[in-house]
Formats: sequence, structure tokens, C-alpha cells
Amino acid sequence: MIRFLKKLRDIYLARILWGKYKIGKNFHAGRGVFLWARNSIQIGDNFYIGKYSIIECDAEIGNHVILANHVSLIGRYDHNYQQLGVPIRLASQISDRDYNWKGVAQKIVIEDDVWIGLGAIILSGVTIGSGSIIAAGSVVTKDVEPYSIYAGNPAKRIRSRFDSDAQLKEHIRLYKSLYSHR
Repeated sequence: MIRFLKKLRDIYLARILWGKYKIGKNFHAGRGVFLWARNSIQIGDNFYIGKYSIIECDAEIGNHVILANHVSLIGRYDHNYQQLGVPIRLASQISDRDYNWKGVAQKIVIEDDVWIGLGAIILSGVTIGSGSIIAAGSVVTKDVEPYSIYAGNPAKRIRSRFDSDAQLKEHIRLYKSLYSHR
């Protein structure tokens, strides 16, 4: 019964509350999740977003992606902090219809098979390559190479996800045969 209620909640969130965004099959959102984008959020199949995580910018997210608890996908330029004579608190912001400062066209792209650890922060304008892992507490300010593990503030590449090229090739082969859409 609890499993059914959780599934029903996820359907409500994906189709009703966040119905203006494109959300794929097998979506799950933990408690306290918040989604907002100026233009669009596109989420693939088998997506999990942990409790108290937020997506607060335009985003394109692939299939089989995990966002742990307290993860934030946020805009890099959400407030016009260079607006002359205006305190930042009162300056124009990305949610304003007439906002035309930096960041309007920036989005976050997270490709397939990515895991983003607890408390990580991803800034708009970043692409996270397929198969990558972002360590807990990291702040991602630049693009992430596919099948790599990044950690730190700012996040830096610490190693490959797999120990050898042979493992990487076999993972890609199996992933394509088992999980890629045909």
C-alpha cells in the first residue's frame, strides 16, 4: 500500500504540480523537492531526486540519473548584481518577465547515467558528461568529462569512474544493450 501511495504521489508531482515540465517515466521525488525554471526542465526516464533537493534553473537531464538529498541545480546569474543604483535585493531577477541580463539562455545539462552526491551544487551553464559521479558537497562550476569522478569546491576531476578502458568499454556496451532507448 505504501509503495502504491508513493507512486501515486510521484505521478501527481510529475503530471499535475510540475506538469509544465517534461518528465519521463519512473520519476521519483523525495520530500521537500522544489522545481522551477524560467523556460524549461526536461527530465528523462528513471530519474530520482532526493529529499530537499532543488532545480531552480533551466535544465536538461538524461535517463538513469540520481540526485541525492539536498542537491541544488541553480542559476549562476539569478540577480542582476550590476544594476546601477539598485540594492541587489531589489535588482531585477531571472524570474522577472523582462529580465534580460546574463544567464537567460544558460541551462544545466546532465547526461545519462549520472550520480550527484549529497549536498552538491551545480551552477547553470555546466554540462555533466554521461556516466559521471559528483562527490557529496562538491560545487560544479565547469563542465564535467564523461565517466569521471569530480569532487571539491570548485569541483575537479579526481579519477576515472572505471579502473581500465576495458571496463569502460564493457560498461558502455552493456548499458547500450540493456538500457538505451531503441
